[in-house]
Amino acid sequence: MGIRNAIAGYKPQDRSIRMENLVYNHLVYCGYDVKVGCIGSQEIDFVCRRKGEILYVQVAAELSKHDTIEREFGNLLAIKDNYPKIVVSGERTFENTYDGVEHIYIRDFLSSTLSHTIL
Repeated sequence: MGIRNAIAGYKPQDRSIRMENLVYNHLVYCGYDVKVGCIGSQEIDFVCRRKGEILYVQVAAELSKHDTIEREFGNLLAIKDNYPKIVVSGERTFENTYDGVEHIYIRDFLSSTLSHTIL
């Protein structure tokens, strides 16, 4: 991230883009093959595959607005399988789950190894 900021300059409005980049890099580090997914017109930030397992991940800088919560969790809830689905955000205080979709604070996510369980 430091190299990016040195080349492009630090822009506070790019917080969500930087968070997505961090999450992507961590997923690749943990051995996942990572792609962008979509269901109709809805985007799934990351569809991750590793050794026959699938993990769906959405990234949001903040979950303070109802529209953001509906979009981030709703996109995952539209997936009708039983693979793990998580939303990673910059908010520690948000509840742990939302209709069965797990929420993880970005620092906790980055300190995990994403073995068979998220944390």
